[in-house]
Amino acid sequence: MRKKVVDLKNEKLDAKIKEELERLTFTKNLRSATAEEWYVFLQHFHDPQTKGAAGKVIIQYDLQGNRDVFIHTTIIYDDPKLFEESHHQLVYSISDELVNRLVGYANTLLSVHAGANSYQAEYIR
Repeated sequence: MRKKVVDLKNEKLDAKIKEELERLTFTKNLRSATAEEWYVFLQHFHDPQTKGAAGKVIIQYDLQGNRDVFIHTTIIYDDPKLFEESHHQLVYSISDELVNRLVGYANTLLSVHAGANSYQAEYIR
């Protein structure tokens, strides 16, 4: 029987992911009673027009009474280099770290927009 699980680890990409996560910064651009917008700054990726933030995170709070809060999080990457399929694991790792840092342990629906690397996920505690 052939082995069906393949180790796809890429040490070069792992080092790049680690470096990007260590240098990941973000700044709040907007806050309202039901939403926040954050700019995301990465070491090696930038908006091609402004040379600034590589993307943005929009967090919307769906308030359903005083006890139930559900969060909708959208991450939009502006650097076309992050759209390359070879960067899928990098986009996933950065997005996961952003959810952990900005949303924490709350339930959230995540939508990531990064060209071919776009995806949707649910974080349920």
